[in-house]
Amino acid sequence: MAHTQDEILAGLAELVAEETGIPAGDVQLEKSFTDDLDIDSLSMMTIVVNAQDKFDVEIPDEAVGGLKTVQDAVSYISNAETAKA
Repeated sequence: MAHTQDEILAGLAELVAEETGIPAGDVQLEKSFTDDLDIDSLSMMTIVVNAQDKFDVEIPDEAVGGLKTVQDAVSYISNAETAKA
């Protein structure tokens, strides 16, 4: 079953918090992973792998570069879930 955007955001925020120590409340849709949240590429890959497991979606390496903001990631996961359903 597909998650709502709010559920995806909450889950993603939890993964970011676990990986980086950034409070989940700071992970908001308009935030940039690199500029606002200061997440490096290694942490981002870990977050992506964990998000794939958590939401049961595939996020290919070439798609990761396009995930600049939290909104990008939420939308990507949401679309991937919808495509699978």
